Amino acid sequence: MTVATRWTCLTLAGLALTAASAVRAEGPAAPTADHLKALLSAEMDRWYPAAVDPAGGFHQRIARDWTVMPDRSRSLVYQSRMTWTAAAFAEFEPSRRDEFLKHARHGLAYLDETMRDAEHGGFHWILGPDGEVDPGLGDEKHVYGAAFAIYAAAKVRAVAGDDRALTVARDAFDWLEARAHDPLNGGWFEATRRDGTAITSYDPTAPVADRKDRLGVYYGYKTMNSHIHILEALTELARIDDRPIVRKRLWEAFEIVRDRIAVEPGALNLYLTRDWRPIPAHDSFGHDVETGFLLVEAAEALGIADDSKTWSVARSLIDHALDWGWDERYGGFNDKGDAFAAGSYDFTKVWWTQAEGLNALALMNRWFHSETDRYARALAEEWRFIETHMLDPDHGGWFAETDRDGRLKGDGAKADEWKANYHTSRAMMHVARALAPAAEHPGK
Repeated sequence: MTVATRWTCLTLAGLALTAASAVRAEGPAAPTADHLKALLSAEMDRWYPAAVDPAGGFHQRIARDWTVMPDRSRSLVYQSRMTWTAAAFAEFEPSRRDEFLKHARHGLAYLDETMRDAEHGGFHWILGPDGEVDPGLGDEKHVYGAAFAIYAAAKVRAVAGDDRALTVARDAFDWLEARAHDPLNGGWFEATRRDGTAITSYDPTAPVADRKDRLGVYYGYKTMNSHIHILEALTELARIDDRPIVRKRLWEAFEIVRDRIAVEPGALNLYLTRDWRPIPAHDSFGHDVETGFLLVEAAEALGIADDSKTWSVARSLIDHALDWGWDERYGGFNDKGDAFAAGSYDFTKVWWTQAEGLNALALMNRWFHSETDRYARALAEEWRFIETHMLDPDHGGWFAETDRDGRLKGDGAKADEWKANYHTSRAMMHVARALAPAAEHPGK
C-alpha cells in the first residue's frame, strides 16, 4: 500500500476526528480541501505570470503587491523551485495543465540554456541578472543547487514526458556523481570550484567569511540541509530514471538522513564532518518536520512505504518539534532552539517552516489519528496561525516572516533569492489531496 493510498483510506476517519477535536476544544477547525485549492489557485495566478520573465527564467524580486523589481542576480535554487512548482501544479490541477506546463517548460529552458555551465559542465549556483557569470558573485558551485535542478527537471519529465527534462535531470545527477560524491565516507561533498573540483578544506588563516561556502558553512563539512534536499531530488528522479546508479544513490541518501543525520529523541544534526561526526548546533524545527515528510516520501519511492523504522524516525522528528518547537501560546512552529535542553529561543515564525509543519501534521494525523488527536489539534492550530497571520489579506500570497504573535516582520515582499513558492505550494497540494473526499481518488 502506497503512502498516498493509505492517506486516502484514512481520510474520512481522520477528518471526523479532526472536527471532533476542534469542537471539544472549541478551537479552530482544520483546513478543507476546497479552501486550500481555492487559495492555491489564486496564489498561482499571482506568481504566474508575475514572476515570468519573457526574456527567460523567473524574476526573483517581487514586492508585497506583486510589483516586479529589478533582479540583482539569478539563482539556480530559485529558478529550479519555480520550475518544479509550475510542473507540480500542472499535475495537481488537470484543468490548467497546458497553461502551467508552459511555465514549467519556460523554466526548464532557462535551466538548460542559461543556468547550465556550457564551458565546465554542471549548473551555475548564481549568475548576474543578465544571465552571465558575474565576478562579484563568484563562480563556485554547490550540490544544494544541483539537487534542485534535478528535482525540477525530473518533475517536468514526470508530468510532461519531455526528453529535454530527462536530459537536464540526468546531466545534473551525473555531474554530482562524477564531481561531488564522496567515495570514502558516502554522501556528497558540498562545494566545488567552477570546474567541478571538490573543495574539501578551508584555509584556517583566511578571514572567516572566506572559509565559508554558498550555504555559509566551512568548506569541507557536510550538512543536513544539502543531504535532505539531495534525498528529495533523488526521490523525484527515481520515478523517471530507472538507471541502477540512481536507485543506489537514493538508498544511500535515505540511509544517511535516516540513520546518521537524524538522531534520538527526534532531532537532526545540522553540520557534520566528512566522516559524519556531528558538530554542535541548534535544532531547526522546520527542517525536522520537513525531513519527517521527505523520509516517508523516499521510503515509498524505494518500495518500503510501511517500513517501521522509517516511520518511527519520521514520527520522532515531528513529535520532537511539537515538544520543543511548538508555540503553545500563539500556535505554529518556532524557528529554532535547543534539541535537548531549554526548547525554543528564536520565536520567529517563518513561512516555509509553517508550510512544512502543515504538511507533516496532516501526514501524521492520517496515519496515527486512531492513537491520538494531538496531530489533529496541532494541524488546526497551525492552519489558524497561517490563515490569520502568514497569508497576506490585501494582496494574496504568503509573508516571509512574522513575530511570535503573528505581527509582520519586514516589508512583506513575496519573492527574493530564497523565497519562492515551492514550500507553500507543495504543502497545500499535499494537504488538499489528503483532505479530499475519497471519491476523488481513483485508487480507493
